Amino acid sequence: MSFASFGDFLAMGHHGLYVWTSYGICLAVLAFNVAAPILARKRYLQQEARRLRRENSK
Repeated sequence: MSFASFGDFLAMGHHGLYVWTSYGICLAVLAFNVAAPILARKRYLQQEARRLRRENSK
């Protein structure tokens, strides 16, 4: 598919809103799928460190 200008590329034949929204949602889901396990691991390690400190202080 060839576009005459960058504006035509962004408009995607008057379907640009749907196309770019779909890309945005896909990017958000991919970012969440990368970030969620990293944050969960960090939270888990912090909880375990707190638990170990509590157990060792008794």
